[in-house]
Amino acid sequence: MTLRIGDTAPDFEAETTEGKIHFHDWIGDSWAVLFSHPKDFTPVCTTELGYMAKIKPDFDQRNVKVIGLSVDSTGDHESWAKDIEETQGNAPNYPIIGDADFEVSKAYGMLPAETSGDPKSRTPMDNQTVRNVFVVGPDKKIKLILAYPMTTGRNFDEVLRVIDSLQLTAKHKVATPVNWQQGDNVIIAGSVSNDEAKETFGEWEEPKPYIRIVPQPS
Repeated sequence: MTLRIGDTAPDFEAETTEGKIHFHDWIGDSWAVLFSHPKDFTPVCTTELGYMAKIKPDFDQRNVKVIGLSVDSTGDHESWAKDIEETQGNAPNYPIIGDADFEVSKAYGMLPAETSGDPKSRTPMDNQTVRNVFVVGPDKKIKLILAYPMTTGRNFDEVLRVIDSLQLTAKHKVATPVNWQQGDNVIIAGSVSNDEAKETFGEWEEPKPYIRIVPQPS
């Protein structure tokens, strides 16, 4: 299954370190970040889960729920959490899905549909494609997909930046330019006519007719 931005995020029921969830119900009216890992007790992922725990309040402030996934059991996740706290200074403070049957990984196109067997017999390389970040909106649509190699730790500050852009552009008819940060100028969306733009934004800078720059709407 190939997922694209704009698709409905596959719904599922799964056991997590915080009990059983029904994914769409768990999201509710919030945004959500689902980030996946090939296997427990792997070095790069250990740093990622620890850092995510550290900055989780930043996601909370944006009404974003965080959930992890690893192709192992929740029991293994709980043991791994102790290592994460010991080495990174923060234990996971969000649920982690136990995907020992590979069902969520397969539903999200991260593992082939024919994947089966004992997850403990699989190596991290066997699951190397389970290294994604999915941002899901309150409408349960996928807003962002990021895929990383095993050797590159993810930049969750960048995920926060993208969420700021997604939430802003969901409310206002604007787009955000390269390297945009909260508070920077934005671009009037191309779908907005000049007449509509005058009513909404008043004036704007126009280095080219297709580049209409305005302050970030509040």
